[in-house]
Formats: sequence, C-alpha cells, structure tokens
Amino acid sequence: MEKQSKIYVAGHRGLVGSAIWKQLSDKGYTNLVGRSHAELDLMDGVAVREFFDREQPEYVVLAAAHVGGIMANLKYRADFIYKNLQIQQNVIGESFRHDVKKLLFLGSTCIYPREAPQPIAEDALLTSPLEYTNEPYALAKIAGLKMCESFNLQYGTNYIAVMPTNLYGPNDNFHLERSHVLPAMVRKMHLAHMLMSGDTDGLRKDLNRRPVEGIDGTASETAITEILAKYGIGTDSLTLWGTGTPLREFLWSEDMADACVYCIENISFSDLRGTSPEVRNCHINIGTGKEITIRALAEMVKGTVGYRGEIRWDSSKPDGTMRKLTDPGKLHSLGWHHRMEIEDGVPALYRWYLGNQ
Repeated sequence: MEKQSKIYVAGHRGLVGSAIWKQLSDKGYTNLVGRSHAELDLMDGVAVREFFDREQPEYVVLAAAHVGGIMANLKYRADFIYKNLQIQQNVIGESFRHDVKKLLFLGSTCIYPREAPQPIAEDALLTSPLEYTNEPYALAKIAGLKMCESFNLQYGTNYIAVMPTNLYGPNDNFHLERSHVLPAMVRKMHLAHMLMSGDTDGLRKDLNRRPVEGIDGTASETAITEILAKYGIGTDSLTLWGTGTPLREFLWSEDMADACVYCIENISFSDLRGTSPEVRNCHINIGTGKEITIRALAEMVKGTVGYRGEIRWDSSKPDGTMRKLTDPGKLHSLGWHHRMEIEDGVPALYRWYLGNQ
C-alpha cells in the first residue's frame, strides 16, 4: 500500500473509524476519503454504488456500523441486524465490483458463543448458541466476516476481517441509552458527581453538549433530576445494571487502530487461510488478553472521577455474557501487541470527555 493510495474509511467519524483515520494520517497516508452519514447513507445501495463509481478507492476500511450497549441491543433488535446487514452488503459488494485491492472489515467479539471456552480463540465461532441480548448484532457481524471469507475463496479477493474486543477511547459514544458499558459508566459517574456536588452549571453544560431524551441544560431543575433518575443517577447514589460480577476485556481505540493499520499493511488472506481443505475462521481477534470485573471497573471510574456517593447494583437487569476474554494469540504471532492498559486508559478517557464538553 503506497502513501498516496486512495483509502476509503467508512464510518470515519465514529469511535473506530476516527481512530483508524488518525492512525493512517499519522503514518503519512495522504489520500483518505470519508463521508458523513448525511453525505452518504450506506444503507442506500444506489448511493453507495455512485460513490464508488466517482471515487474509485483502492483500499476500504469498513468501520461503519449500527452499534450500542446492552440496553439498545435489547430494545432495537431489528435495527441491529437489518441496518448492519444492509451496510455490509452494500460496501463489500461495491468493493468487489470496483476491484478494491484490500478491504478491512471490523466486527466484534460478540460474534462468539455465550459459553465459549475462555480465552476465546477464533475457532470458537459457531460452536454453540450466542448471547441472547446481542444476538441480532452478532449474526450480522458473522455474516460480514463470512462474506469476506467467501469472496476470498471464490474470487481471490483480499478481504481481512478483524474482531476487536470492547473498545473505548477518543470520540466514544456517551449516549446514556445507546453507549457501551465503559463510556456510559464514565458519563453516569460524572453526572452523579456533579449532582452530588451541587455543580448546577457543570450539569447544565454537560446536558447542553449531550442532551438526554431531549432534556438539555435549559430544562427545569425538576426535569433534569427526573431524567437523571431514570438512568439511575441520584443525589447520593448511582445505580448500575446487573450484579457487577461479569468479566470484561477493554481495548483502547487507538491501540485497535494501530492493529488495524498493521493488518492492512502486513497481513493478507493467504497468511490466514491455513492448509485445510475446509477454510474457515480466518478472522483475527484484536484484544489485550486481560480482563476486569464490571464492579472493579466501576470502582476505577469512581476514583478517576472523584465521585463520593454509593454505587448500587440492580440485579433485576441483565448482566449479559458473564465472561468474554479474547485470545489474541493469532495477532501476537503475526507481530502486534497492545500498549495501553486499562489503569491508564480510564483516566485518559475521562480527560478526553472533560475536554470535549
């Protein structure tokens, strides 16, 4: 891949895509192409084809996806499978029709079975049932990686599928309903800290930047208190979903981006297919191989934010998968390792959040 090669990053403004865009730019790639959702709806097959006709990208990073946390996955099940299948169908299909040299498909480790042996290696895929709460999203991502694998086998394309673990970092989604566990926890703790401290100005500033169900900083004190209470944020306590006992692995988004660019530059499908006549599980896990309980994570965020209230756990709400630790051995063998540890990453995420109010 040349520094002037045209690279299309689909989803370049999201957590994943923005980190990959920055990594490519920092490494000297000068011909990057991105479109916002307003500029290009990736669910519109005609629009996607016209975009590829005009731009003729040589490389494609498919980081665009409809994503969210456990609450959103439960509530919007049809959206998660339908929208992601449409996006993947359009972008991968046009990449093939336009002879893209290499495509990198971003999935998620939620593709693995709920009861997969830990740590989870790539060959655990499709060995037992999925976690119910995110099954539609997982099925869409499995379809995407299988589409890449199948195009490679039938047509000799060079499409690489990577499955990052739980990501966090700059440009994360802090929406209280749709965000993943760590950014949601950071924001809830921040709001609870301000509420408990009586920092009304800070509270209103936060809500002006990121309104919650239409409630922003101009709303009445009663309206603000009520909407925060709906999400478990009280004057002297914060209620989080589940029991706090599940174990989770977290990867800094910029480490993920570094791994993705490493794969684009150094790894081809021929490196992954093996010698068996039945070629499968050619995707690559991206993770740290380390885990932490949700309860311990909450205490880490609490200390970082400086929150002094009580953390309560609502065991009537789902925990999700109890453990989901990736085995990053394949990627390690290919020459890449992570750098950011969670103990440094949580404070870094909170600093970013405060700097983007």
